Amino acid sequence: MNYKAVLQYEGTRYRGWQVQGNTENTIQGKLETLLSRMEGEPVEVHGSGRTDAGVHAAGQVISFRSNCGKSASEMRDYMNQYLPEDIAVLSLEEAAPRFHARLNAVRKTYAYRIWNCSIQNVFERRFLTQVEEPLDVKAMQKAAEYLCGTHDYRAFCSLKKFKKSTVRTIEQIRIEQTDARIEIFYTGNGFLYHMIRILTGTLIEVGLGIRKPEEMEEILQSLDRANAGRLMPPEGLMLMKVEY
Repeated sequence: MNYKAVLQYEGTRYRGWQVQGNTENTIQGKLETLLSRMEGEPVEVHGSGRTDAGVHAAGQVISFRSNCGKSASEMRDYMNQYLPEDIAVLSLEEAAPRFHARLNAVRKTYAYRIWNCSIQNVFERRFLTQVEEPLDVKAMQKAAEYLCGTHDYRAFCSLKKFKKSTVRTIEQIRIEQTDARIEIFYTGNGFLYHMIRILTGTLIEVGLGIRKPEEMEEILQSLDRANAGRLMPPEGLMLMKVEY
């Protein structure tokens, strides 16, 4: 039978989502090891997308097949009992036979959190990226408008060789500020490697006055990574929601 589950995880101590041959310390690796033990044979887990080392998730979605005889709720409880304390299964249910967590996803929302203060946020430092200099959020919001829509986002991707299309659609970039906390929410049909962290780095440079909002059009049209902003650290990034 095919199953769909929604997960939360803190990515701080993991080498990212995807299984890697040189380490067992990945989210997918932990899940496949546990489910294979439950099943008595290898189980392959499909995630809605790969999160980098240090990136978190509040709503990662996975799919996998199992014939272990347990109910969905029993499987959820089993996973939560034996998974590390920084990974949790929020829900688990039977899915349509052809459901695939990555291939069927139509929309994803990520959040990048910034602590805009010269004093470190001690208790949330693993979930925020500190920027000490004051940021002009209105300028950042104006720049974000240029970045929405359907574009070739090659300039905002760390890959040097491209086998597939780099055209994506960003439906919305929403920036919210509460005192020193600035949150940037990205909603779109998919994101390239490091795309959100580079978009954020570019918006921060606008907020610092290094770039003008109008430059976003030129960066997009250039298709050149060298023209975009810096790659932001992973700890501020979180996968919030995946829609199907």
